[in-house]
Amino acid sequence: MTARFRLRRAAPLLGVLLTVAACSSGPDSSGPAQATPAPSGSVAAVCDKEPAGPATAPAGAVVVDPAVPGDLATKTRSAAAGTTFWLKPGKHILGDDKYDQISPKDGDAYIGAPGAVVDGRKINQYAFTGHGTNVKLTYLTVQGFAAPRDEGVVNHDSGDGWVIEHSTIQDNDGAGLMAGARQQVRGNCLRRNGQYGINAFSGSTPITALVVEGNEIAGNNTGDWEAKIDGCGCTGGVKFWDVNGADVRGNWVHDNHGTGLWADTNNNDFLIEGNLIENNDSAALIYEISYNAIIRDNTIRKNNWVDGRRYADKGDNFPTPAIYISESGGEPRIKARTAKIEISRNYLENNWSGITLWENADRYCNSPANTSSGDCTRLVPDVKTCADPAITSGPLLSDCRWKTQHVDIHDNKFVLDPAVVGCQASCGRMGLLSNFGTYPDWSPYKGAVVQEAITYKQDNRWHDNSYAGPWTFIAYTTDRILEVGEWEGSPYSQDTGSTYTAQGGG
Repeated sequence: MTARFRLRRAAPLLGVLLTVAACSSGPDSSGPAQATPAPSGSVAAVCDKEPAGPATAPAGAVVVDPAVPGDLATKTRSAAAGTTFWLKPGKHILGDDKYDQISPKDGDAYIGAPGAVVDGRKINQYAFTGHGTNVKLTYLTVQGFAAPRDEGVVNHDSGDGWVIEHSTIQDNDGAGLMAGARQQVRGNCLRRNGQYGINAFSGSTPITALVVEGNEIAGNNTGDWEAKIDGCGCTGGVKFWDVNGADVRGNWVHDNHGTGLWADTNNNDFLIEGNLIENNDSAALIYEISYNAIIRDNTIRKNNWVDGRRYADKGDNFPTPAIYISESGGEPRIKARTAKIEISRNYLENNWSGITLWENADRYCNSPANTSSGDCTRLVPDVKTCADPAITSGPLLSDCRWKTQHVDIHDNKFVLDPAVVGCQASCGRMGLLSNFGTYPDWSPYKGAVVQEAITYKQDNRWHDNSYAGPWTFIAYTTDRILEVGEWEGSPYSQDTGSTYTAQGGG
């Protein structure tokens, strides 16, 4: 859940070998096509352009007939584990009970013929469920399922080793996909789902070795859940929870009604590279109470206009960013491919603001301000130990906090044209700040303790970046707005080696 305190060198994209085309309406879909034009490079623009599945059944496959209601679920139940099912062209439906669903066995594979659609008709809650492992779905359209909030339609129970490729998962309630360990999500169209495109949440053990590559993730959160539950932190293109090892590469993440990519609560060891993230209502990327990530070679543009303008209109001075690092940082004691958060070689153009590093002084294990209630850091196994008097001295004084530390921001290009964004003084900011700690009464972090730490003592550094346009900088607290010379000078000493030009425009 969001921890925002409410006082509160252009890089080449990785080549993903997918056809570039705009996202538009698919078979039996409803709702308008996405308005954002397709990218001109080779990043993933796949909606309505996925490769077609086989027109005839593969050898040995069980043929599933759309003319027989429930045929897919019935044949799955009766077949042995490791069966391949080929879905004939047409609309495949389940029964008329909301709990009618398909429960794959270990190693089952589902292959769609051209035009094969699994449709929940807004009757069934879930499509593919259960704890079967190493299940594979390819060339299918899955739509019209009515999953409740925080639940998902495909891999509902977070089975391990699933592979979902070249499929369209659209117009469902809840999340299009859940995720399990070693899951691979490649070359799919994940659009117009009610809450998320993917909800990478297991609930029992951390998800490991997750791959999300070459997908188009667009227009999700049609249910507008943040408006229904204020501050729920429960929307966006993809949400990651307690994922230990993820590669997120070459995706086109756009026009989601919320955040594009959001890693929330004890995630670790992320590689986020070569993505195009644009036109999302909130931040392009949030990395929250998590650890150790590489964020590089992404193009990030026109994000957070909706939330940024909303904050500005109510006089909130918080630097509403494209990349939001919230109580997250490098931690060498936690195994990962890096011991810091490195943000490099990204191109950020005409977002509401740039990068904000934030640490809520009142948010830590066992604090009522920790919106991820019940969770503690990866360094402290029992949340109850973070209490007075033990928390007032080491090691718990340090380890009970998720710290924004060891963040290295370099060789990025930041471009801002306020006329394009439609803002005046409140956009085009970088942020390095905290709040004045106030509660609970037993907190050892009251006062300016965390403001001093994040600003001066926790190895957070901008350097060797390129700026175009009228950028300003917020440090220590929201009312300390700095010009370039102040930001570069003592005591902040930021952006050594960086360059500045007055005009934005790409």
